[in-house]
Amino acid sequence: MNYTKLDEGNYSEMANAIRVLTIDAVEAANSGHPGMPMGMADVATLLFSEFLKFDPQNPKWADRDRFILSAGHGSMLIYALLYLTGYSDMSLDEIKNFRQFGSKTAGHPEYGEVNGVETTTGPLGQGFANAVGMAIAERQLSARFGTEVVDHHTYCVVGDGCLMEGISHEAASLAGHQRLEKLIILFDDNGISIDGSTNLTVSDDHIARFEAYGWHTATADGHDFDSIRMAISDAKNSQQPSFVAFKTQIGFGSPNKGGTAACHGAPLGAEEVELVRSTLNWSEEPFIIPDPIIKSWRNLGKRGSGEQKAWQERLNRLEKKQRQAFEEALEGTSSSEAHNALERYKAELITVKPNIATRVASQKTLEVLTPMTPWLIGGSADLTGSNNTKTNDHEILSEDTPAGNYLHYGVREHAMAAAMNGMALHGGVVPYGGTFLVFTDYCRPSIRLSALMKLRVVFVMTHDSIGLGEDGPTHQPVEHLSALRSIPNLNVYRPADAVETLECWELALQTNQTPSIIALSRQNLPQIRLEHKPENLSSKGGYIIKHSSHQGPQTTIVATGSEVSIALEAQAVLENTGIPTCVVSMPCLDIFNSQDEVYQNSVIAPESNIVVVEAGVQQSWDKLLGRAGVFIGMNGFGASAPANDLFNHFKITAEEIIQTIKERFATS
Repeated sequence: MNYTKLDEGNYSEMANAIRVLTIDAVEAANSGHPGMPMGMADVATLLFSEFLKFDPQNPKWADRDRFILSAGHGSMLIYALLYLTGYSDMSLDEIKNFRQFGSKTAGHPEYGEVNGVETTTGPLGQGFANAVGMAIAERQLSARFGTEVVDHHTYCVVGDGCLMEGISHEAASLAGHQRLEKLIILFDDNGISIDGSTNLTVSDDHIARFEAYGWHTATADGHDFDSIRMAISDAKNSQQPSFVAFKTQIGFGSPNKGGTAACHGAPLGAEEVELVRSTLNWSEEPFIIPDPIIKSWRNLGKRGSGEQKAWQERLNRLEKKQRQAFEEALEGTSSSEAHNALERYKAELITVKPNIATRVASQKTLEVLTPMTPWLIGGSADLTGSNNTKTNDHEILSEDTPAGNYLHYGVREHAMAAAMNGMALHGGVVPYGGTFLVFTDYCRPSIRLSALMKLRVVFVMTHDSIGLGEDGPTHQPVEHLSALRSIPNLNVYRPADAVETLECWELALQTNQTPSIIALSRQNLPQIRLEHKPENLSSKGGYIIKHSSHQGPQTTIVATGSEVSIALEAQAVLENTGIPTCVVSMPCLDIFNSQDEVYQNSVIAPESNIVVVEAGVQQSWDKLLGRAGVFIGMNGFGASAPANDLFNHFKITAEEIIQTIKERFATS
């Protein structure tokens, strides 16, 4: 809905409140980006006044419009809006403490620190792609549950930098193909970057570009309320995603620095701040907003309460089963039926003992999960058949089938990862998406932000080692497991067989505040779990898969993924020759490292000689290895050849493990 417009003279004063809060906060911090909030204050004021559906008293309202500041350096824009509209956790003291330790007003908006910040932004273009994911989630949920309970827009403010980043091209192309009609991009077209005029670096015709993507486009005067109103109204009525270029002046209101790079990323300075106050006819002391203006803003904040209550009544009128399904989607919790089905399948695996690639095992697990987890949305970056991410129960998600649960992302790995973050942030769906493990290089910035925001997102990364074979070193990940393990709050799983794959999937979906990487093999692997145990042995990251039958100084072989079977082969020989050896499977080193010392020592005895085997580089294992441990793996790039030839060439074999242990530890 559109709201009744207020007196436009008041709009100007309301916008000026954003401007003066911005310059005061940046000046107090002696740090920040005042230009963008000053330039976009008019657009934001009109948007919040007449279009945006929100309720500060119910900031997590499922059917609120989403407002994303992709140009996150202009963070004071959203902080000022949250304070002015009455979000309870955005006080004037927080504004005064802008960019200071412990405040909620960080240099760039951080999700989870304050209500109303829908996503963490700062790395340019990420918010754009997050917005695409949110719009996908909105449409899917609306198709499933009806417009009575899901009917909202996603608005995203972007700058020149967002549009320069490659991720914006990927995301815009995807959104246009999907015809996400409730996605509206508000471009702050001020012609200025940090280095100076955007003419230094850009000659793009942005309007032509987005039209080519299949978007509705428009230009508007970002300082004329009639022009702003018409542009946003037309965008809301479009049957396509919308891109509106608002011509603005960066630092609007600054007589000497407005329209220049001087106000982009630095305080205006005390003298210029006073000139801004004079230009805007603003006589109040720093951080003081006159009562009539703050009242106008607070009235906007109160307006959404009635609409939220009406929505709640509509939700309550839903048929009980439908309402319960909607609430379960928002919660995203696996049912007991799903758990029981996985347990039955796990018992079946113990009986059948399949010799299959873990990517295939992942697909078979999804065949069990998909019918019982309707909130799970899958996808792949044009590698569906290789990632094994789709099942027969999936329906393609598209403009024609908006309730579908499988998305073809195309060769857009970065946008895929960021869009999945947006879906998770929106709520109501839990996304997973696949590509090759080596291509985490293309989506690492989004994986990092997923970890920073504590999102439940599952990245299915197949072809996890030199075991993929003939595609060669460009496609063989060697440093990637260690690189990913270095990201805080990210669980990197590398299962060794079908049972561990099932267990890793179960853990990934149970972990609400940590994203997951599931690294899966291309090549077939033998079953290593030969006895059924109802408990999830992978839940603590590592466990003893094979004990030694001998007494005396013991060697522990720690392995992951495809190398666990190699370790077991070596252990059998060593045990037969009287060398005490046990094998630890380590499907998730990150989780194992978080366990207490008692558990870690129960798996790897402190006095044990340690050999780690993994077809990747050593880096993430240094702590466990200590000074005396031995690593068997990669120390350079791979090569193009059949998988078995590569493992032999790089000496990741049972024979190498046996020889190493005999030479280093057998007489210790």
